[in-house]
Amino acid sequence: MCGRFALTLPHEAMADLFHAVPANDLPDTPNYNICPSDSIHAVTSEGGTRRLRPLRWGFLPHWYKTPTDGPLLINARAESIAQKPAFREACRSRRCLVPASGFYEWTRDSDNNR
Repeated sequence: MCGRFALTLPHEAMADLFHAVPANDLPDTPNYNICPSDSIHAVTSEGGTRRLRPLRWGFLPHWYKTPTDGPLLINARAESIAQKPAFREACRSRRCLVPASGFYEWTRDSDNNR
């Protein structure tokens, strides 16, 4: 399970790579420490047009009434995503692509430093 990722591609390169129309309010790149709840780049499809747009990293399960009802989910197992109630419907019909140059999990040394 990863809790951080990096993105180094410029907006124009991502838009070209994914044949997407870029939004005007995309987060800055490069970013080597993207964490949950940050604004991230995502490719979505709207009416047959791909769009590169900002989204917040985190998933709201369908039973949350507001974004503050609980923690945002950031991981799902590919083996069970289609069966889990939190992800099942979104996996079928509400997908997006999240570009990443790499991902990592912080480790701590003997002094509890990252």
